[in-house]
Amino acid sequence: MRTVLKYLGPVAAVLLTVNLVPGIYVTGGWTTILLAALVWSVLTMVIRPVLTILTLPITIITFGLFSFVLNALLFYAMALIVPGFEVSTFLAALLGALVLSVLTWLIHKLL
Repeated sequence: MRTVLKYLGPVAAVLLTVNLVPGIYVTGGWTTILLAALVWSVLTMVIRPVLTILTLPITIITFGLFSFVLNALLFYAMALIVPGFEVSTFLAALLGALVLSVLTWLIHKLL
């Protein structure tokens, strides 16, 4: 049961992010939201640590602000991977990644 709740947390976070951030659209319905949550989880667990290590010099030079750009790029990559999930601008991707990260963290802390 706990595993199901841990997966539904990012699903709820993606749904809230789509409703809160302008410029992010879902045209595929619930399957798109479920797939987006799965892809976001995989990207943040597998790809993000590798990219964080590779971009460590830039992150140090920018005092950690490049990690926001990295999250936005991963969010935009999620939009490219998931059909029916659209991000209109880089600013929407940046805000979407920020909101999605904060909501996912809050939901996991509450569970």
